[in-house]
Amino acid sequence: MKMTMSQKILAAHVPGRAASPLATDGGRGATALPLRPGELVMARLDLVLGNDITAPVAIGEFQKFGRATVFDREKIALVPDHFTPNKDIKAAAQCAAMRAFAREQGIANYFEVGHDCGIEHALLPEKGLVTAGDLVIGADSHTCTYGALGAFSTGVGSTDMAAGMSAGETWFRVPSAIKVVLKGKSRKWVCGKDVILHLIGMIGVDGARYQSLEFAGDGIASLSMDDRFTIANMAIEAGAKNGIFPVDETTLAYLREHNAKPPRVYEADADAEYERVIEIDLDELEPTVAFPHLPSNTRPVREAGNVAIDQVVIGSCTNGRISDMRAAAEVLRGHRVADGVRAIVIPATQRIWLQALEEGLLKTFVEAGCVVSPPTCGPCLGGHMGILAKNERCVATTNRNFVGRMGHVESEVYLASPAVAAASAVAGRITAPTTPNP
Repeated sequence: MKMTMSQKILAAHVPGRAASPLATDGGRGATALPLRPGELVMARLDLVLGNDITAPVAIGEFQKFGRATVFDREKIALVPDHFTPNKDIKAAAQCAAMRAFAREQGIANYFEVGHDCGIEHALLPEKGLVTAGDLVIGADSHTCTYGALGAFSTGVGSTDMAAGMSAGETWFRVPSAIKVVLKGKSRKWVCGKDVILHLIGMIGVDGARYQSLEFAGDGIASLSMDDRFTIANMAIEAGAKNGIFPVDETTLAYLREHNAKPPRVYEADADAEYERVIEIDLDELEPTVAFPHLPSNTRPVREAGNVAIDQVVIGSCTNGRISDMRAAAEVLRGHRVADGVRAIVIPATQRIWLQALEEGLLKTFVEAGCVVSPPTCGPCLGGHMGILAKNERCVATTNRNFVGRMGHVESEVYLASPAVAAASAVAGRITAPTTPNP
């Protein structure tokens, strides 16, 4: 059969090419006619996602199709998260358009600010809206996050989102794949962010262009779900069509905890074909930082030199989950943010914000001199809540550090993990914690 995990999920959603999931007795799923890399197919969708930047454009296009209703009000998710809480009149107008469409169409999964809101790629898994084996498109490039759950998920443009909302299907070019074998176990202060930055540093921002990054190896067992979400989230920073992890007990436990639909588990065939195989020994990884102005411009933090900083941002769809909050708080506890440094902490969802409050993490942040924001993408895309001025430097747990990404074109963004970001806030320069903080 020679199909990768991603190819099997696609095949399961193509009429007449349906691949079956793994049988309960451990038997492998099968398909009548395997998909081939490069083949163009039309596939049914399990979920279509949009946010306050991309959905209004899609809504405008949808209205041109002449359809009165979306294909399935239960299979569309609309999340205002980028410029929310609204930063200006234009942002308010964008959200108003999406809110009106959600009401008109009876969209079941519309998440209003302050009610049950959050950053889309943290919120949807938390709400159990994605499960293993799903095929998901979203008008946001980091839709690939859901590959952590064993789903095929990828970003599309607003026009494709509109077509997906209308027809419940869209076209795909079947991707080839790169197999990334993770071995060993990460050391203290090394997390999923360091893994993906290391990989992007190895292969470059176009190293997996329109390919699947398929993760395998015994090292996966030591990765938390939050680690996997971070890694899959930044697959796009390597140019990948999607990133995907095998479904194991950690995945299944997460899906049960979040009341997701029953999973459909697929595995790559033993003889599946890959463009290349990359091995990463987790035991050897160090805290890593990406220097401006590419996520691939990586080096170990110990080689960063004396880089003074003006701001730290801990949050985003990449690193705004509860384990990220805990790691940052562990480093900050008993310390103060350096004079002249602004530290901004952004829990990714209301649930995470409340959990951080209940665990005393927010108290730790405030006592250390941080400001805590409501859930928002905010500064990640240069939206609000932390825009950089000319010549300012920021260590961020976000996903991109392109020119002008967080503000002025002559500002600089350095990508790192929550632990490195927190340690840098205290030191006033890029550094990493060296020992567990008592």
